Amino acid sequence: MVTLTVEAADFAYGGAAPVLSGVTVTARPGEILAVTGTSGAGKTTLLSAMAGLLPARTGEVAVDGTPLSGRDQAVSLGVVLIPQDNGLAAILTAAENVSVAVIAIGGSPADARRRTADSLEVLGLSGQANQLIDELSGGQQQRAAIARGLALHGDVLLADEVTSELDAANRQRVLELLRAEAARGAAVVLATHDPEAAAVCDRELHLADGEAVWARP
Repeated sequence: MVTLTVEAADFAYGGAAPVLSGVTVTARPGEILAVTGTSGAGKTTLLSAMAGLLPARTGEVAVDGTPLSGRDQAVSLGVVLIPQDNGLAAILTAAENVSVAVIAIGGSPADARRRTADSLEVLGLSGQANQLIDELSGGQQQRAAIARGLALHGDVLLADEVTSELDAANRQRVLELLRAEAARGAAVVLATHDPEAAAVCDRELHLADGEAVWARP
């Protein structure tokens, strides 16, 4: 499995002042790293950079020593992002959203069907597999996005506020699934404003005032 590193990096949008400055962090295989902070602290910015969506203004983001140059390269290196806005295609069913993603990374149709069924089942969505995304509740959509992320079997799994719309039982289920991903050797990063979710992670990086400070190294 692989390691994702951020080294002395500043992140900004366009010519604006940096959202985050001097960030250094390593996401290690077999662990869940919590990224915490208030709304607007830069959690999504950091995960976007880790996913190859936002280049560092200074410093570097790398996977096993290979600097990230964009999202396509990150995907090829096994970096999976479950975005905060779920990123699902509204015109597709829950199952189609998962299957299309698996096929896009080289999975066969048979493999896609198997992974789709398995991931929807563990998230309690087997009964909604053939429903359009627009027909699902907010919590169901969030679980469908998580199912898609899990089905990709990434070496790095970046999960951005994936428990925000879930009830207590489903939140616990998702945290257990993230732990299982770490147990198989993935490096898992969970951005969350939920202190209870952060508490079950192995380490915690707290973002505030444009800087990253270790709450639990």
